[in-house]
Amino acid sequence: MASSYAIDFGTSNTVVARWNSVTEQKETLKLPSFSTKWTGLPPLVPSLIYVEDARLGSVLCGQEVRDRGLDLHQDVRCFRNFKRGIGLPISGFQPKLDGQLVSLDQTGQWFLKAIIRKLQSCAPELETLILTVPVDSFDAYRHWLTQLCQVLEIPHIKMVDEPTAAALGYHLDHQDIILVVDFGGGTLDLSLVQLSRENTTGQSLQWGEQNRTELSFPHKARVIAKVAQNLGGADIDYWLADYFAATRGFQVTPLAVRLSERLKIQLSQHAKATEVYFDDQSLESYELEIKRSEFNQILDQHHFFEIFNTATAQLLHQAKREGLTVADIHAMPVVGGTGKIPAVQDQLCQNFSSDRIYTHQPFEAIAHGALQLSQGVQLQDHLYHGYGIHYWDWQRQCHGWQPLIPVGQPYPMTEPVEIILGASSEHQQHLELYLGELGSNQINTAIYFEGDRLITKTLPQDHTPVKILQTRHPQIPLDPLGYPGQDRIRLLCWIDGNRMLRATVEDRISKKILIENEALGQIR
Repeated sequence: MASSYAIDFGTSNTVVARWNSVTEQKETLKLPSFSTKWTGLPPLVPSLIYVEDARLGSVLCGQEVRDRGLDLHQDVRCFRNFKRGIGLPISGFQPKLDGQLVSLDQTGQWFLKAIIRKLQSCAPELETLILTVPVDSFDAYRHWLTQLCQVLEIPHIKMVDEPTAAALGYHLDHQDIILVVDFGGGTLDLSLVQLSRENTTGQSLQWGEQNRTELSFPHKARVIAKVAQNLGGADIDYWLADYFAATRGFQVTPLAVRLSERLKIQLSQHAKATEVYFDDQSLESYELEIKRSEFNQILDQHHFFEIFNTATAQLLHQAKREGLTVADIHAMPVVGGTGKIPAVQDQLCQNFSSDRIYTHQPFEAIAHGALQLSQGVQLQDHLYHGYGIHYWDWQRQCHGWQPLIPVGQPYPMTEPVEIILGASSEHQQHLELYLGELGSNQINTAIYFEGDRLITKTLPQDHTPVKILQTRHPQIPLDPLGYPGQDRIRLLCWIDGNRMLRATVEDRISKKILIENEALGQIR
């Protein structure tokens, strides 16, 4: 009997779950040799990979890497936290293994391929796979996932953003407005999700064809506000390792980072934590001890609370624009291991009532919630980024990006967006439609290697990060020639049901339609 499976690919850990059609229950799967065996925790697959042979794509994954101690030493073949860089430009050192330059996209592909193939060997009945994606990812990340699954020939693929899946996984569908705090190993995502119980119809998709089966769904979910910060538990682990290196005089090694993670986990339950570190260079042993108060000071020194409070304020500001206040938020499910830190929960309690905060399912909620896509939950399609057009800013005397279609816009769009364009120089012969996918101007992050350590750094917010949408930029002829200060071109843009950005262009002087219903680029 065919079953549905879900994979929540995380920065630190990955969760695999299935909907058991016999028992009608959600189950977290333990993948042989890949999953952890930690007491008191669900089976998790550490998001680790060790490249044995880059030419053959031969790798070890998850617990296999830890069981062999391959993550405890400086080794360019061992990758961790690689999800953070997938689909993004990476600066600095990237390893060349077996004569091949290994990108983080390739590393992520090897990791997920290994997970999915292991799953297929354990579950030959796999027919539908649901994958979760970060709420603030560029479409390139989703496209990367889609291409991967096409190679693996999985019959049905669905994707859902992580915060929406978390809301469903906490069984809060009886609520209306939910603030999901997704604080994992790599990112802090705050998302305001609206759930509703309405009957609607949907479309089932298969590779190579559209199967237009009418389906009835009792739920709908929509992300109506969101803020993301490139900050997570992996950063805190390094902050702790750096602290002990500075105060105890040893080098920051993978083992030191691992022990720092264990200390951090202990401090979620105890006021003091202790681990023993053996330095194989100096052959000395150190007892690492830290109190929760000292831990909070380290967080404060790295502006942790400032970043968290700023993100919360930005989210509430977005909510206010939607006509919502704190009183309208009925529940706050917390997911991700970093969300278990008491200081995080204390910060939440400063803005929200503690009886609305749910923390009992931090690891499995996303994967379990994703499974509901196969059990009658309809997710409205909304854009995760806005789209804009490149233009000349006369006031600042530089080029900029004018937003066209806002983030959160439902599609297919029923009404086009209209904008009037003019020439930027005398006797201008053409206008070029140069379109891009706009990232959040709240965050601008550089990702780079420092040695074999993947570093993220928040940059000054002097521009909006943009990914160019088109490979071809339409040239709109101007006849008669264009002049600055003249409203010349009327541009109508919309997104159709196939995620295609389309446009119609009218010359306001000649009254001619220069472009009509032309596809300008695919929203992947």
